[in-house]
Amino acid sequence: MINRLRNRFIRIATLSVAAVMLLLTVILNVANYAATDADLRSTLRLISDNRGTIPLPENPGDVPQLDRQPPEQSRADGDTDPADEPRPGRNGPFTAETPYATRYFVLFYQDDGTLVRADLQNIASVTEADTAEYLAAAIDHGTGYGSCGGYRFLVTRTEDGRNMAVFLECSQSRRAVRTVLVWSLAADAICTLLVLTLVVLLSRRAIDPVVRSAEQQKQFITDASHELKTPITVIATSLRVLEMDVGPQTWIDKARAQTEKLKALVDSLVTLSRMDEEQSPLHMEPFPVSDAVAETAESFREVAEGGGHPLALSVTPGLMYTGDEYAVRQLVSILLDNAVKYAAPDSPIALTLEKARRGVALRVSNRCENAEGIDADKLFDRFYRADPARTAGGFGIGLSIARSIAEGHRGAISARTEGDTITFTALLK
Repeated sequence: MINRLRNRFIRIATLSVAAVMLLLTVILNVANYAATDADLRSTLRLISDNRGTIPLPENPGDVPQLDRQPPEQSRADGDTDPADEPRPGRNGPFTAETPYATRYFVLFYQDDGTLVRADLQNIASVTEADTAEYLAAAIDHGTGYGSCGGYRFLVTRTEDGRNMAVFLECSQSRRAVRTVLVWSLAADAICTLLVLTLVVLLSRRAIDPVVRSAEQQKQFITDASHELKTPITVIATSLRVLEMDVGPQTWIDKARAQTEKLKALVDSLVTLSRMDEEQSPLHMEPFPVSDAVAETAESFREVAEGGGHPLALSVTPGLMYTGDEYAVRQLVSILLDNAVKYAAPDSPIALTLEKARRGVALRVSNRCENAEGIDADKLFDRFYRADPARTAGGFGIGLSIARSIAEGHRGAISARTEGDTITFTALLK
């Protein structure tokens, strides 16, 4: 139990930190991508607003003058387009290095797709032969922002009614985004591993109070059980001697019944304490589980039917299972005993055993009063009773032992209510 508690603490703490780190990584990278794309859009808009050029600063003394004249290219009709002259400088995402560091080209074309002019002087990797591909992408996209290969582009209408597509090389920006993503994920993984290491190292100290409390509880149960066994045995022996002396008496029978009840409680506490040990007391070996379940269930038939509860068995024959046969029989006994105690008057009890995907599945179902008010999640807690007012019930230990047995077989047990019927399902893997 202590190891399970420690492992659960480690998992929860590590997953919590990992989730927070992952969320921060996602936020960081989304913000970085959005900021990078916004810068690209601003640069595209700046170039587009200035007729395909990057404007110079309004104050020439701020940066060196760039020897950059607009290309003297001719239109199809041989005339120079006065609209191709650069506009005066404007404010935007511009520094002294922007004209040197920005790689772009501009395509001017008619509505019918005819290329009028290609300004390629600001990029060396694109030739006249390459412009057809980019022109087709711009035409297919229409006006607005788009992407084509390693370029972001903006298509606008010029004042003379033509189309202008500005293609901005953004591979460096994208590499920067990917670099931030890779490093942030790496940092996320490293931090998660560091947290996992620290949690593993400090987990024992963190759960030490719980461990001490559990150990004290287990030690108390063990000591109390051993201390009670002797007086219980003495009382039982004394009752037998007294009965031999005075003959059968009703009050002797009642005392013997209470003694047997007390002995069963002590045995249950000892079993529960053994289940909590770090080393499982279960002895795993193959055995015919179908026969074991059927024999155990048949031993309850007389008690169940005597209480007005017909017992319906559906056991798949020939099933083999590797586990602790005694513990599995005890599991069947606990579930059937619970059903007999809490089944509604004159209602049947059904037990099924079938092959599961991994292992076997054992189910016990019965009708019960006030099934809607049962908290199925608490039924397996120690000393919990769904109906404390019923003195005929147990001590709230049996189902806890059943859970320990199921978990000891790498399985689980659950309870589900449907209408007035409650079904216990134990999966043994």
